[in-house]
Amino acid sequence: MKITKKMKKMNNAITEVFEAVSRIILSLLLGVLLIALLWATIETFFELKAQFDHGVHEMLKVVMINSLGILAILEVFKTGLAYFASGRVKVTYIIDTVIVVVLTELMIFWFKDVGYEKVLLAIALILSLIVARILTIRFSPGRKKTEQTEIASFKAA
Repeated sequence: MKITKKMKKMNNAITEVFEAVSRIILSLLLGVLLIALLWATIETFFELKAQFDHGVHEMLKVVMINSLGILAILEVFKTGLAYFASGRVKVTYIIDTVIVVVLTELMIFWFKDVGYEKVLLAIALILSLIVARILTIRFSPGRKKTEQTEIASFKAA
């Protein structure tokens, strides 16, 4: 009996240390991501200035590709903040991040001469991620609790 209590205390202590170290590392990562967001935004303006003589098409290409990259970084940042708020990472945040990254790659394909096979593969990946996102929302554990509460309140009325 005493051994199990000691084991539980030791497990709790190890878990607390792990969570504290994880939060410190995640805080550092979020700081790096903020710096990367700022750097990418500034770099976009410099690239726009460099592309000014090449026409509107080149400028729009720079803005679109860099903006999608910035949005991908922002999604990763949002995922980190969600971990701080709830202590876990939602699958939908991860899927959103991957969708943004794959869309960025698809935009890069659009401006380069890339074979149709790669473009179709990227589109298939995006569609499968969208289906996965819909399924994670539809079959979310939180959604079932909300539906049960609504049904119970409807029956009570």
